[in-house]
Amino acid sequence: MISTNEYFDGHVKSLGYASAKGKSTVGVMEIGEYEFGTSTHETMVVIEGEMDVKLPGSSNWVTFKSGESYTVDANEKFQVKVPVQTSYLCQYK
Repeated sequence: MISTNEYFDGHVKSLGYASAKGKSTVGVMEIGEYEFGTSTHETMVVIEGEMDVKLPGSSNWVTFKSGESYTVDANEKFQVKVPVQTSYLCQYK
């Protein structure tokens, strides 16, 4: 079953699905700044565009571009700045 998710007044939208590897979402973020919280371990893959990310425990922003990924442990918060419309794949464990 495919689920739909919408956050930040529609500026972030995704479709959720389950595969042999587990649960995932694929979505798009509009230009903006966001703070996300995790309930499980997440691997975020940038499909197209880019995002500047401040990971938990860090004071530095790191830019991730198309084809690059980062991980965030469960029960953490992280910040994202999106300078261009950006698509992503988020895999949950």
